[in-house]
Amino acid sequence: MVKIDLKVKAKNLPDEPGVYLMKDQTGQIIYVGKAKSLRKRVKSYWQSSKQRFKTKVLVDRIADFESIVTDTEVEALILENNLIKKYNPKFNIQLKDDKTYPYIKVTVAEAYPRVYKTRIVKNDGSRYFGPYTDVKAVNDLLDLVTDLFSLRDCKRELTVKKEERACLNYHIDKCHAPCINEISQAEYNELIAQVTMILEGKEENLVKQLESKMEQAAQDLEFEVAAKLRDQIRAINKVTQKQKVVAEKLINQDIIALATEDDDICLQLLIVRSGRLIGKEDFIFAESDDLAEVVTAFLQQYYDQVYYIPEEILLEFMIDDLAVIEEWLQRKKGGKVELRVPKQGQKRGLVELAARNARYNLKEYRFKEKFSSQKLGQGVKQLQQELGFKQPPVRIEGFDISNLQGTDTVASLVSFKNGQPYKKGYRRFKIKSVEGQDDFAAMNEVIYRRYSRLVEEGREFPDLILIDGGKGQLNSALEVLKELGREGQQIISLAKREEEVFVPGKKAPVRLARDSAGLYLVQRVRDEAHRFAVSYHRKLRGRRLTHSMLDDIPGIGQKRREALLQYFGSLEKIKTASIKELAKVKGISDNLATGIKEYLEQHLRP
Repeated sequence: MVKIDLKVKAKNLPDEPGVYLMKDQTGQIIYVGKAKSLRKRVKSYWQSSKQRFKTKVLVDRIADFESIVTDTEVEALILENNLIKKYNPKFNIQLKDDKTYPYIKVTVAEAYPRVYKTRIVKNDGSRYFGPYTDVKAVNDLLDLVTDLFSLRDCKRELTVKKEERACLNYHIDKCHAPCINEISQAEYNELIAQVTMILEGKEENLVKQLESKMEQAAQDLEFEVAAKLRDQIRAINKVTQKQKVVAEKLINQDIIALATEDDDICLQLLIVRSGRLIGKEDFIFAESDDLAEVVTAFLQQYYDQVYYIPEEILLEFMIDDLAVIEEWLQRKKGGKVELRVPKQGQKRGLVELAARNARYNLKEYRFKEKFSSQKLGQGVKQLQQELGFKQPPVRIEGFDISNLQGTDTVASLVSFKNGQPYKKGYRRFKIKSVEGQDDFAAMNEVIYRRYSRLVEEGREFPDLILIDGGKGQLNSALEVLKELGREGQQIISLAKREEEVFVPGKKAPVRLARDSAGLYLVQRVRDEAHRFAVSYHRKLRGRRLTHSMLDDIPGIGQKRREALLQYFGSLEKIKTASIKELAKVKGISDNLATGIKEYLEQHLRP
């Protein structure tokens, strides 16, 4: 095999913007980067003598690289985002945040709109407000809307045929009953406009309007109407006063700052809408010697997935590619977005507020991690004492099986050392010899595959094997260990229902104390094995269903399928894309885009 001279290959790259993909000896992509000039950027990896530690480690592992030329730097940034999501490269800083944030949805495309909470954003003509990091704030706003405006919450199609009678909500003054024409469409939409003003943070304007109406009603001696308007004003003020005013101007901002300690980094995001602080979120990163790179990665990945981008984003310090990211954000928003690093004044004060929150949240995170580590460390000693082990279970390997109605059965192996997860020891298995749902047989297979290999290679066994399940799963694993000549291996199983521990040679299960550090440790291993198995199962099943569904669409072959997935990132995004958006993908004509849309709507109804 001819060894590639990477320095020579880098010199032959074009002096154009694009994306480069670094690979290791196995061909796995370990880093994805963008560049204004591919030649200059990639060459720099083998020219600079003052590289950061992380870069030196990366360079040592690069066996080859690929590049993709783009027309502009912004296109390179977009492609980089998509490839990072696709390949999950080891050396890229990634936002490990699987939370979905709630929005408030106003279905303005309907004749009589509804207002409700959702975590799914669609291109359906509705207006979305958020995201909200504080679910309580969302519920408070919705309670306010429900109490003040009595909007409908049913899913009836009111444009077709009116109902003969209203539901109970009308009779208890919780709905104006547009279904029986108790309110006109114009009057109803006026209420929606008032709701929108609250959600946009323009409640001061709304309060002024209501105060004017209240005064007029009082002058006209309509005291019941005036009293109702007074109660509305009080309710609006009560909710909005909980939100701290941090900006004189009614501006929408996100504020970002960092705190660091040892290898831990906390990035703090403060969310300001119409001058009010409505929420905050913190993100923990680890092991980066370049804080600007952390912020850049966060900006790319976070704003690639949120529905709303504010007009202004305040940063603690300058970053590379600021102008490129700003242009990308403006394209996504379809309007003005500014990235700023304020040096003084009120905006600098907001950045310092974010930094203080970051320091506090990082301190709290480290305290929790320390407490968890101490308890897990204690668990090793307690397990030995409570279960009568000959040696302390310093190294534990835990197993779990995952399937859905007998399909895509997989197994996971997680490893713990001294009570801490040891990620390098994690393994995943596709079950090969079992058809249908048979967890005993599946466990039998994975135990054999794992430990027959250790026997063959002469490697050490763990101090303890933990099986998820009851006595049946334990006996299944014991049969394999006996076959491999490892009858004395320490092994237990943990049953979920009563959290009972089954130990070989004991007829009755052992029940550890609920506050036992030993129980906490085995629960942690069991839960981590379950999480790891389920995530792998979902990945395999999702990949199979996605490929199967797209392959069934007339006119879609392998190349077009891959082009669609690379452009949109997932089947869900393809499903919600418009015909116009589908037609932007290379190889997808207008007619084919129409066919894709019709097929997915028919076979993937929400």
